[in-house]
Amino acid sequence: MPVFPVETPVIANGIPVRLVANAVSAGFPSPAGDDLEDEIDPISWVVRHPSSTFWWRVEGDCLWDAGIRDGDIIAVDRAGRRRVGRAVLAVVEGAVTAKMLRKRDGRYFLAPANSTESFPDIELTEDSEIWGVIAGVVRRYDLE
Repeated sequence: MPVFPVETPVIANGIPVRLVANAVSAGFPSPAGDDLEDEIDPISWVVRHPSSTFWWRVEGDCLWDAGIRDGDIIAVDRAGRRRVGRAVLAVVEGAVTAKMLRKRDGRYFLAPANSTESFPDIELTEDSEIWGVIAGVVRRYDLE
């Protein structure tokens, strides 16, 4: 069994975080290492443009296949590069929605990423706005 550090540094928000150099296998177990990399601040790892990044709580499972679940918190970067295939936050007819940006026949759409449920694509119009790009997601596991 690997030996993990007893002393851990504290980052700005008071949460102790150390990044182990070896990746953990989520499939077949592999030999674990106990080498430590530099300290990591999870927020700065996700946020590239602090002054233009905002956090939103997700409602619904439209982005399930993109790894974004109901109740997750997403980091939305207004300065992020908007391109086809990225998850974005958009304003359509005054409502805010998170979807995948797609292009078909020269037109842009907001499309779901959920293969088990049927959600309609939304065509972007001149009144629609891609508000920002989803840069990261935070999920809390309830262990109780």
